[in-house]
Amino acid sequence: MKRALSDLFGGFVSLLTGLRITLQQFFKPSVTVHYPHETLPMPERFRGPVMLVRDPATGQALCIACKSCEKACPSDCLVVEGVKREGDKKKSVTEFKLDFTRCSLCGSCVEVCPVDALKFSKAYNLASTSRTAFCQIDLLERREEPRP
Repeated sequence: MKRALSDLFGGFVSLLTGLRITLQQFFKPSVTVHYPHETLPMPERFRGPVMLVRDPATGQALCIACKSCEKACPSDCLVVEGVKREGDKKKSVTEFKLDFTRCSLCGSCVEVCPVDALKFSKAYNLASTSRTAFCQIDLLERREEPRP
């Protein structure tokens, strides 16, 4: 009987302690952000999905299709195709594919690029119901040779 009353008293004290903590927290300002109506600012060092950098003046991709990013990628999520056009000094990229569902954001591709043609984007709100939405495919302008 004595043990039952002791347990009952201990439970009541525990209940009052929980209520006291709840009331203290109830009157403090909220730290919750009401997403998606409000968002927190992203830190400067945030690393989103990898993206192909384009020259701001011409709009052409800076990539020279050397495939070093493709070789350095441990998750094998990049595919780069390119051609050397007549009159150009370097190869130019014709196709750039990135499967973000396989990307581990390690940064190997960004570090190894000799011309800084890849960088991390600031996109963070990546949500979709289809897998194809996470595959970035850039079919860059192909100049066809005129037919005789």
